[in-house]
Amino acid sequence: MNKTYYICKYTPIEILEAMGADPVLLEDMVDDFSLSDQYAHPNLCGYGKAILELCLRNDIRELVLVSCCDSIRSVYDILRERGNFDFLFMMDILHNDPECSKERMKKEIMRLVREYGEYRKRTFDKEAFLASFSPEMRPSADYISVLGGRVGPELFSMISSTMSLEVKNDTCVHNRFIPRPAEDMDFDSLLTWYSEALLSQIPCMRMSDPIGRRRLFLDEHIKGVIYHTVKFCDYYNFEYSDLRREITVPMLKIESDYTIRSSGQLKTRLEAFNESLSGISEKRGSKMKGKGYFVGIDSGSASTDVVILDKDKNIVSTAVKPTGAGANKGAERALDEALEKAHLTHDDIDAIVTTGYGRGAIEGGNESITEITCHAKGAFFLDPGVRTIIDIGGQDSKVILLDDSGSVVNFVMNDKCAAGTGRFLELMARTLELPLDKMSAIGLDWKEDVVISSMCTVFAESEVVSLIAQNKRPEDIVHGLNRAVSSKTYALVKRVGGKEKYMMTGGVSKNKGVATELEKLLSSKLLISDLAQLNGALGAALFALEL
Repeated sequence: MNKTYYICKYTPIEILEAMGADPVLLEDMVDDFSLSDQYAHPNLCGYGKAILELCLRNDIRELVLVSCCDSIRSVYDILRERGNFDFLFMMDILHNDPECSKERMKKEIMRLVREYGEYRKRTFDKEAFLASFSPEMRPSADYISVLGGRVGPELFSMISSTMSLEVKNDTCVHNRFIPRPAEDMDFDSLLTWYSEALLSQIPCMRMSDPIGRRRLFLDEHIKGVIYHTVKFCDYYNFEYSDLRREITVPMLKIESDYTIRSSGQLKTRLEAFNESLSGISEKRGSKMKGKGYFVGIDSGSASTDVVILDKDKNIVSTAVKPTGAGANKGAERALDEALEKAHLTHDDIDAIVTTGYGRGAIEGGNESITEITCHAKGAFFLDPGVRTIIDIGGQDSKVILLDDSGSVVNFVMNDKCAAGTGRFLELMARTLELPLDKMSAIGLDWKEDVVISSMCTVFAESEVVSLIAQNKRPEDIVHGLNRAVSSKTYALVKRVGGKEKYMMTGGVSKNKGVATELEKLLSSKLLISDLAQLNGALGAALFALEL
């Protein structure tokens, strides 16, 4: 049987089966876009590029596309010119006017029957057609629904393995369902019925009237929603904006560019969302029998922070050490220093909780918890009035919204590039030949309002070099950088719905210039504790005490 690849829920795959084909959904994620970037526009959506990459790299001989959007039309044009197909077909369907759409769909199906039949020397097999329909399968217990644009199997597997509840893929083509037709219709009547049935499915966002999609999120068994969008695709971003105001269950928005590497960046968000739904996860060792001391280790990209608490939640020791090349080694060094300061040994420790980007690589911990949940725990311990945490670390920024009990209500992360993070400021300080501690204060003494127009680390560095060449004062340049960082962070606060009280944590909280500019934008005072950089480790230690 021949593999005939398809991409869309409106593809008449039952017809293809009746013609002797083996329909296979083309949705695998790819490593990169090295081939597709040679032929496609840079702003083509990630899925469109993935189709090109898969077809140009692999021996895909038969492909049926549907005119979903301009991206798929571009993909078709490129593959028609560059691909090596035995059969390449584009179905053209309408976006509106039900009667016209049904007639168009019927004509397109008949065209597919004719062209595929000529290609394979096959005729329509009614028995095979009737046998190709399957009953609709819906979860009967509580589950997490993945909505939005299509999710590659690699990313869906990560989501499923991360969530404590069952996960249902209701994205795009995966909510496809066609009921079985009556057996007594002739061929023409059957195609008329089938055309209407295809168009009567839960609509995708390309349709002019997507109101029927409400069926996807009104199920009483849905306990959380993960909403996925593909980079450069606006259709599902529109729906997400509406759902934020309508859905009452917790919802997490994620975006991928449809490469495997981008899915890895989402793991922390998924783990934190699961923790907020079902409590803390991943216990990795039994609780030790020490002498009433509890350790939190926060493994960040720049530093590894350790906090040791006693059974009464008093801080007995802390340490901040450079992470270095290995998260586990960095954690060992930081923990040894903290133990030495407190005159303790490993045998005195009851439990260890790890957090941060390197938490999975640290050996010997009892439990691993995301930095989102740990920062919430630490901040609420320091001040129960905190409702918004602004954490700017070495490689990412995050804003976390808390409820009155200190639980995470919502959060957003800027983890795809170094813009606005400690790395960004570190590189700018190096370019200005300033030590970081001096850069923290020098921008407060500004006179000229210098604007840094780009937050891309590379482009911003070029701007700074140009400003130096123009003899701009370092104080003014640093002030411009502080404003740029605070503006980007403020956008995250607005996205998450931040509200007072605000607490700033992370290494950049030490930067007085950034904090001052951020306070201006917030029109509110930032709470900055002496333990701001240790907040994640503090939260982890508090969780260790509760094990």
